[in-house]
Amino acid sequence: MIRKKGKSPFLPCLALLALLGAGGVERAGAQASWRPEKPVELILPTAAGGANDNVARLIQRILQDRKLVPAPVLVMNKAGGNQTLAPTYLRQHARDPHFLLYSTSSIFTAQITGLVQQVYTDLAPIALLLTEYSVLSVSSASPLRTISDLTAKLKSDPQSVSFGLVSRGGSNHIALSQVARAAGIDSKRLKVIVFKTNVESYLGVAGGHIDAVASSATAARPFVQQGTARVLMIAAPRRQPGTLAQVPTLKEQGIDVPLTTNWRGVFGAPGIAPPQAAFWEDAFAKMAATEDWKRWLEQGEYPDVFARGPDFARFLEAEYQVSRTVLTELGYARAQP
Repeated sequence: MIRKKGKSPFLPCLALLALLGAGGVERAGAQASWRPEKPVELILPTAAGGANDNVARLIQRILQDRKLVPAPVLVMNKAGGNQTLAPTYLRQHARDPHFLLYSTSSIFTAQITGLVQQVYTDLAPIALLLTEYSVLSVSSASPLRTISDLTAKLKSDPQSVSFGLVSRGGSNHIALSQVARAAGIDSKRLKVIVFKTNVESYLGVAGGHIDAVASSATAARPFVQQGTARVLMIAAPRRQPGTLAQVPTLKEQGIDVPLTTNWRGVFGAPGIAPPQAAFWEDAFAKMAATEDWKRWLEQGEYPDVFARGPDFARFLEAEYQVSRTVLTELGYARAQP
């Protein structure tokens, strides 16, 4: 068979293969550089108007104003169920990267106490944004001036001091329990009174209705500034700047225990792809580097602790283990780790 001179019969095939190859490269590139394709929901486990909501609205504004996300970001309040409705809602959108959870450490409490059957490790850790350290405070008129004064009184009678807090088994309760345990006091015997808000607890101290408050440092600062409360300790690795600069750490007062924090972080839905998680890690890293965010941290006297994906996961594991140990001692643990 004699072929006529002209174009090779294989050229159309080669062209088709080239097109397919280019399409494959394009698809691979698209997967590697995933971007949101529809509105994003930032889910909160608490109601509108509270402290967490205010932070979420700030995050929303920075992400959108700085064009860090090419789609609208909606803040969705899913309060209720001891903060279990929000993570449950996120899990209903498995593998969808357009849903994110702004979470508190209550996600540990729900798992450890058996409120939910899910485990926190099924979610995709995106970023650690905030930590608030726990403090123990008394009235400025209280005769208790140090942790030693407090533990001496508790040793004589664990019921002699009444403590206000907003959540049994939360980070602040855990810090209080660690102080008691280090002093050889049964933390289950402490007199604990639960208030709806930290403000109510501090008003109770100021009015002489309770003796002390276990709270976040943020909640204590306004009352210290007003002169109605005195902070005995801060459960931080080192002294903090600002309003509480003169408050000694637990370790300075001879109590060296593993610490937990009131942390805030962002999770992605279960099963999202690595490029999708990477997009959100980058977006929140850029958000945390903005002047708006750093100024807000400084004004609130928050430490700058931002950590992305893998580092956030390691942080969570350490915090979870301490939380489980203390909650087991308190008799609250129900579920297996």
